[in-house]
Amino acid sequence: MSQKESALTPVPDEVGHHYDRLAVIAATKPGDNLHVGYWDSPDSEVPAEEATDRLTDVMAEKLKIGADSHVLDVGCGIGGPGVRIARLTGAQLTGISVSQEQVKLANSLAESAGLADRVVFQQANAMELPFPAQSFDAVIALESILHMPDRGQVLAQICRVLRPGGRLVLTDWFERAPIPAAKQPTVDRFHSSFMSTMVQAEDYPPMLRRAGLWFEEILDISEQTLRKSFLWFSAHMNQAWFSARMNQAQPDFETTFGDKAADRFDTADMADIPEFGYLMVVAKRPEE
Repeated sequence: MSQKESALTPVPDEVGHHYDRLAVIAATKPGDNLHVGYWDSPDSEVPAEEATDRLTDVMAEKLKIGADSHVLDVGCGIGGPGVRIARLTGAQLTGISVSQEQVKLANSLAESAGLADRVVFQQANAMELPFPAQSFDAVIALESILHMPDRGQVLAQICRVLRPGGRLVLTDWFERAPIPAAKQPTVDRFHSSFMSTMVQAEDYPPMLRRAGLWFEEILDISEQTLRKSFLWFSAHMNQAWFSARMNQAQPDFETTFGDKAADRFDTADMADIPEFGYLMVVAKRPEE
């Protein structure tokens, strides 16, 4: 498998520690969706907050779930997408994160939304899912597998906990074309800052087969997502309130973002690297 990894392979405990800190710094309100947005056309003027909801909705539609479904949200963040899916579909949802702070904020969001009876979040590692076989009707992994040290192991775990006929929808970074040498340092710094790696699109069909899943669909949605999202992230992180919270964070936060604003990676640097892409993958566990 030609997985395009950065020099830093994510370690679950380190990713959890990173997002413990980021969870309480980056959100402006409960349930903030700190992931890319989806704009239906390049000239769309839909606000980023609506575009992030739109991405959740597009993924949920592909899950084909209803009120009798139990969904696993792998890498649930602070709960926004999971709560939205449960509210819109009536499904029961269990979310997991390696970040204790994210889980705390996500459960608070579910409670405030009046959904705590069927939406619950817990700390867990996707590399070793703590659930019995065939526990879920569907799995969503929104921008989480890109933090995993072994995508294949996560996919095998997902297959194990899916019921026959259950569906998986995920998003991931991928290399649309070879990264030019002049742009590679920027991409490497992005991966290091966000504790992620990338793949090539052709990696997914064999990875899914080895995990026991059937490949259904792969979509390059880079044009609908990345440029506007990177510019939005940059504006978000350069606001005064964000910088103030960063400066009050633990001293070791500079290991990823830098201890001064001038040292931090600016996601706007990624906005004009069209070789860096964003894909959506749909798969299912075959019927028995």
